[in-house]
Amino acid sequence: MSLTLFLCLACDEENSIYRGAKCYFVFDATLHPAPCHLTAAMGNTGHFLIVTAQMRQGVRHILTTRNYDQATEDVTLATAKENQTSCLLGAGGAVIIGRSSYTGMLVAYDGQCANCLADLGGTNYPLSWTKNGQQLQCSRCKRSYDVNNGVVAQGEAGRQLYTYYAAFDGSLIRAWN
Repeated sequence: MSLTLFLCLACDEENSIYRGAKCYFVFDATLHPAPCHLTAAMGNTGHFLIVTAQMRQGVRHILTTRNYDQATEDVTLATAKENQTSCLLGAGGAVIIGRSSYTGMLVAYDGQCANCLADLGGTNYPLSWTKNGQQLQCSRCKRSYDVNNGVVAQGEAGRQLYTYYAAFDGSLIRAWN
């Protein structure tokens, strides 16, 4: 691949990362092995989770909702190391993480409807699972997005889901911008 083509591809990827809200998520899969939903999803294409976080009595909890069966899980981050790490989950406090059935790549999306977020401002446009977990739907504008590539699958044409960098190195699951 020529250097020019590589630089153009890198610029395209850089420009596609959403920067309108801060995202910084790190999850240590070695501390929470499968059947932990988040860890299990790393090895399975088509498996996605909506991820949120809560602090309860000074301890962070990661809450997940799986796409294919809407099962929920509450994972307590009990170690000092886990609780020292910042956890910023995008515009509305949620990210969607999983492996695309189309490419096998790990992807992360903001948990808010990109079109409502851009057009209306605020952060009250959460996405929820529909179509057996293959799509995410906004209750405000009624658009549905294909979870595997983030494009509008049903409803009025518009922006695709906002994306974040995503990585899994066998130990750490990360999403960031």
